[in-house]
Amino acid sequence: MQELTQKKETELKKETHSEELLQLVIFQLGEEEFGLDIMQVQEIIRIPEITRIPHSPDYVKGVINLRGKIITVINLDTRFGMEQKAHDDNSRIIVAELDENVVGMVVDSVSEVLRLPSSTMEPVPEIISSKINANYLKGVGKLEDRMLILLDITKVVTEDAPSKIVYC
Repeated sequence: MQELTQKKETELKKETHSEELLQLVIFQLGEEEFGLDIMQVQEIIRIPEITRIPHSPDYVKGVINLRGKIITVINLDTRFGMEQKAHDDNSRIIVAELDENVVGMVVDSVSEVLRLPSSTMEPVPEIISSKINANYLKGVGKLEDRMLILLDITKVVTEDAPSKIVYC
């Protein structure tokens, strides 16, 4: 079994040695799996107490104090028009750096960090783009047994309401 695993890893290294690898943080929202470029992720934390901000867009959950820094927290399921799930022990906030702003995104769970060959990316199928604004998506990554929706987090946070989010 170990030999088979090593053989697969060696084959993957040969295949991907000459092409670009995307390193992604994989997280869940509802039944879907999403990927986010690891270079944009600052950290992943449990959900602390969140202070609401009056008159903010519905997808802005509020702000948190993270080691003395105030971070705006958005609800990705609300942003995508998905059904909201109650937070549980698996729920997390992915803290991401976008240009000079830091924002937190509430997700149902974070499962892994994955390397994905760029050749496995495809354009967003229309069925997905009809449910989630296609501008928020970079594409779909194909794995052997599953598909990952790759986010363009800058557009998720800024599109349609660049001046409505309060960056602290």
